[in-house]
This record gives sequence, structure tokens and C-alpha cells, in this order.
Amino acid sequence: MNQQVTTLSQSPPEPGQAGEQLAGLLKAAADPLRLQVLKVLAQNSYGVSELVRIFDVRQSGMSHHLKLLTNAGLTTTRREGNSIFYRRAIVVPDEPLAELQRALFASVDQLAADTAVSAQCEAITRERTETSQQFFAENAHKFRAQQDLIASYPVYGEQVSQLLNNTPLKSTHLALEIGPGQGEFLPVMARRFAHVVALDSAAQMLAHSRAAAEKAGLTNIEFIHGDTSILSEHNVLADCAVMNMVLHHTPSPADIFKDLSAALTPGGALVVTELCRHEQDWARDNCGDLWQGFEPSDLTQWAAAAGLEDGQSIYMALRNGFQIQLRQFFKPSY
Repeated sequence: MNQQVTTLSQSPPEPGQAGEQLAGLLKAAADPLRLQVLKVLAQNSYGVSELVRIFDVRQSGMSHHLKLLTNAGLTTTRREGNSIFYRRAIVVPDEPLAELQRALFASVDQLAADTAVSAQCEAITRERTETSQQFFAENAHKFRAQQDLIASYPVYGEQVSQLLNNTPLKSTHLALEIGPGQGEFLPVMARRFAHVVALDSAAQMLAHSRAAAEKAGLTNIEFIHGDTSILSEHNVLADCAVMNMVLHHTPSPADIFKDLSAALTPGGALVVTELCRHEQDWARDNCGDLWQGFEPSDLTQWAAAAGLEDGQSIYMALRNGFQIQLRQFFKPSY
């Protein structure tokens, strides 16, 4: 979840500068621990204290490693409230050392995963999930009011409906909505698709969406309690998946894209409504946000890593200073 893309250069470097950049990159890569950090940061963002826990090293040592990686353009940072989170940098194709950076990342991804490191990463993901679920369990009754502080459904609902209705699909047999919330978008889904699966990890929110569907007389919706990792267990293979204002509540957005790609039929589409990156820290406490929105490049990167291709993009600026991105992605038919 990058605040900005850290590139190796913004213009053709002088010969001496190019040598310094190359030396910096090679120095940053010349350490087994830093290579493992790059492997971990490929799929999630972590703060310094979390990385200290994952790798069981002193904070001063981890800070030194991260400084070298960031100065070399291999990692980027973003602020979330009072914390700084690190993520692996996006490779910028036209940069002088792009091919070397891409090759390094590819090699890092082939490294064997350390069991203890993987266990700590999984534990942090569980803790983030529990934090999000606890918030919704305690605040489900006032969810609408809290969402209205940022972007209520009427602000983006019509645009998402139009984007969905204009999304070319091979079939309209099955659709999936992740995090249906108050169930406001379910009637739109139910009208276009023969069958709809509504998935939510918060039982209280799922109960709200089920009640809304029953009140609206919707009979073609199946409600499943859980996160996207259980979709394969339920044999969900959807023609289209929709995720409205959910991603900033999830502990690992990259994993969400992978799960949803696996749950789409070839030629299927994913429609995402999400906040753009913002600096309004209060949203974390008041709305249960784990992340303060995302750069469009973040979603593009996660989608590409999951085997999805970009479609249309729509951006909406709101009067309260927030901006919404409506994104469309497709799973190749081949």
C-alpha cells in the first residue's frame, strides 16, 4: 500500500550517478535478511515493530536494513496514523535499473519460506482480522452513520451500478459481493444475476444484509459467513465479483485479489469501489479502517499479480476531501 512510488531515477542519470545507484541496489541486496524482508513485503505492508516481531531482530537493526532498502528504491513507505508502513516498490519499466530490480524480485520470490517467519506473518494477519471484526461486532448498529462520515452508499451507488451494468460478461449465472454491509447493493446484483453469493467475515454485518434482502423480497441470494479464503471450500466460481468500500478494512489486500481471481470464471470481472489514499487519521478509529485508502497503482499491482487485467477506471472527488476510485478488472479468457 504505497504512499508513493519510489523510483530509482526520475531522469537519465549521469554516468557517476548511475554507478552509485547500481552500487546502492547491490549493497541493499547483499544481505540474506534484507532479501527475506523483500520477500515478505511482496504481499503485505508492515510497520517496523511488526517486522521486528516477524524476524526476531532488534528495532535499530531492522530500521537500518529498511533504510538501505528504501534508499536503493527497493521499498516504499506510507504513513498510517502514527505508524510508518513499508512495502516492496513497484518496478517502473523505463527506469535504468528496472530489469535488474525485476530480476532481483523474481529471484527473491523463489526463496524458500522460513516457517517461523510465515507463522508470524499469519499471526499478524489474524490479529488485524480480529481487530476489524471486533470493530464491526461492536459498531454494526451504527455502521451507516459511520460510513456517512466518509462516503455513504448514495454517493457512489449509481456510478457502481452503471459500471456493473456496462461490464461485458460471458454469463450472468452467478455473482459474488464481498462485504455487503447494509445490503444496499444486493438488489442491483439480484436483478442482473440469476444467483448471488453475499460473503462477509462479520456475522453482525451479514445479519444486517440478510434482513435487508428479506425486506426487499430478494430470493436468489445465498449468505456465507467468512472471508475470501473460504470461497474455494464453497466451490464459488462467479461470473462477476463486486467489492464496495471493503478493501481498506482487510488485513491483506493482495491476498483478497488472489482469492477473488481464483473465484472468477475465465472472462469474469471484478468491480472494486475503494477510497483513494488520504491523510485523515480519524477514519481509523471512527470507521474501523485498517488502511487510509490506496493509490490506484496499488490496486493495479495487486490485480496484475493475481492474473487480472485492467478495465475502466472512474475517479470521484468528494466535498469532504475524500476521493473514490471505481475500478474494473478482468480475468483473461485464455
